[in-house]
Amino acid sequence: MKHHGESTGRYLVTFLSLMLLLALTVAASFIHLGRLNWLAAISISVLKTLLIAYNFMHLRTTSRLTWMAAVAGCVMFIILAALILADSWTRSWLS
Repeated sequence: MKHHGESTGRYLVTFLSLMLLLALTVAASFIHLGRLNWLAAISISVLKTLLIAYNFMHLRTTSRLTWMAAVAGCVMFIILAALILADSWTRSWLS
């Protein structure tokens, strides 16, 4: 496996991007969006997850097999989240 030199600048940009997304998360928590609050929170968290996976898990420089494992994990998460949301949205007797 080749070792790719990592620049400090890339990590600094990643850190600043994560801090910006953190500030956006906090700001979005104070804005009332009604039923779309969950969509804003999930969208921001997906961006943070992609940023972390791409840079800190070194998906940028790994083989396609590692990419397939990461995508499989994301697909399983989406399936499980969809099943949980479908279950909670169909429980009208809870409200």
